[in-house]
Amino acid sequence: MEKFQITKQGYERLKAEIDNLKNVERPNIIKQIASARELGDLRENAEYHSAKDKQGFIEAQIADLEDKFSRAEVIDISQLSGDKIKFGATVKLENLDNEKIVSYKIVSEFEANIDEGMISVISPVARALLGKEIGDEVEIRTPGGVINYEVLEVKFVH
Repeated sequence: MEKFQITKQGYERLKAEIDNLKNVERPNIIKQIASARELGDLRENAEYHSAKDKQGFIEAQIADLEDKFSRAEVIDISQLSGDKIKFGATVKLENLDNEKIVSYKIVSEFEANIDEGMISVISPVARALLGKEIGDEVEIRTPGGVINYEVLEVKFVH
């Protein structure tokens, strides 16, 4: 069983999501199914079929998140240091083609949110950055083409 690295904050968010699905969403959908059953013939009962579909979706989500939770290896980023890029690092990069500066934090796929500058450790960008140090140049293949970056900063903050 492969471990799943996650930050402390991500772990707490994962736990809260599982609790919400089990203690709020699951009971709500059970009530909806019961209400829909009272409407009569289940073969042509759209509310019932919709609620059953939603129940299946919720149960699949719970199973997936519980699997991640059981394999979670919580990484305390505040305890990390060093010059090499690894899980939990926040990196500042300069695009060598247009001199734009970008910053990314490397996190689990559960926590990834590009709008917040958080990229998954399994993304092509993160995989290209892992093990690099300040001053290194990195060639990253993206759907839009190849981008050349220079690593300007590596830090570990939560």
